Amino acid sequence: MSTQRDFAAVILAAGKGTRMKSDLHKVLHPIAGRAMLDHLMASVDALAPSEKVVVVGAGREQLEAAVEGRAKTCLQEPQHGTGHAVQQAESDLAGYEGDVLILYGDVPFVRSSTMEMMLDRLHEQDAPAVVVLGFEPDDALQYGRVIANADGHIEKMVEFKDASEQERACTLCNSGLMAVKGADLFDLLRRVGNDNAQGEYYLVDIVNIARGDGRHSAVVVTDDPGEVAGINSRAELAAAEAQWQELKREEAMAAGVSLKAPETVFFSWDTELGRDVTVEPNVVFGPGVKVADGAHIKSFSHLEGATVGPNCQVGPYARLRPGAVMEEDSFIGNFVEMKKTTLGPGAKASHLTYLGDATVGAKANIGAGTITCNYDGYFKYQTVIGERAFIGSNSALVAPVTIGADAIVAAGSTVTRDVADGELRMERAEQSVKPGWADRFHDTMKKKKAAEPKK
Repeated sequence: MSTQRDFAAVILAAGKGTRMKSDLHKVLHPIAGRAMLDHLMASVDALAPSEKVVVVGAGREQLEAAVEGRAKTCLQEPQHGTGHAVQQAESDLAGYEGDVLILYGDVPFVRSSTMEMMLDRLHEQDAPAVVVLGFEPDDALQYGRVIANADGHIEKMVEFKDASEQERACTLCNSGLMAVKGADLFDLLRRVGNDNAQGEYYLVDIVNIARGDGRHSAVVVTDDPGEVAGINSRAELAAAEAQWQELKREEAMAAGVSLKAPETVFFSWDTELGRDVTVEPNVVFGPGVKVADGAHIKSFSHLEGATVGPNCQVGPYARLRPGAVMEEDSFIGNFVEMKKTTLGPGAKASHLTYLGDATVGAKANIGAGTITCNYDGYFKYQTVIGERAFIGSNSALVAPVTIGADAIVAAGSTVTRDVADGELRMERAEQSVKPGWADRFHDTMKKKKAAEPKK
């Protein structure tokens, strides 16, 4: 903020969200792997609020659990409109006289800078009673309208259902977000009535009430209508995801990341990519991924909770699960899966391998078809593979087990005991050879088939 201000955030999240058709509360549906409510709260937290109050109603148990320890909650039951919803926070803000920022849990992309702009406007020399965030969409649809003069002073706030044709012709729309001084807010709310088409207590009416008191209110306008887009359905959720992903891709490329087919790459809210990272088509980043400079993520790979070091190669068709760590210059190839495993510098697992609960030393080579057998149905166990060790194809390493530095495990081995440094371990059943057996078998079966009745 230009001047650090004491403020509280009231977040409205009491609606039933029936259009979402979900057992999960609407504002807990994820965008880029993060609940939409958490996107909003992160922007609020960047401004260090004194208080956060989430107004809950339907699905209150889910919301109370989601914000426990991070915000207070208050109950709106039954739901009688936005003005009624904000009133429910009065006891939680009793005696509070700082600014109050009113936000919506299903409007997740409001920027901290926009919130800051609203709070700053509340303290300008003309001292507006209420600051409203307006926006000008390409199609005003059925949004409520803000009728304002050239100075941004609001002459009237009106819901679309109650607006005249002249008022509907106005293109400045009400986002619903407001900033009000705590000393004024609840006095204004107590005077809101419900004489309107919906029979509800509209929050916007506090602007008209303040005007009746001889006080003016002001509108500030966002330069990005997308940041105040509300999400009420699965289709709108998908549109918000697409909006977020497009922005993230642009940010990544501007920061020095090469995306071969940007529209096919999907990021999480916390994905971190270094300079000169290359990402091929059809890659998905789940939460908790960090990729260092110069790494190359090949097509159809999926990463979640993983750390990829400098100049590493991943994929194609690789899966890095939580706890996977690739150190500098290491390599995993097609159809390799890693979970809670560290692949040391220069180590390789080129194809068709599962590495779970393992530590792989520098420059070790893991052959195709290798499996770390880390789970006995009850507990997980560790596999340790030393530096420069060579694990032959189609080997099973039954944890807990340690393979020493420079050791070799012969292809096809099932290793159940530790292998010493520099040792060769070959665990295979002795082959049985029966000359001519296959020829006799084929002759017998051909005669048997020829003797069968024709069908």
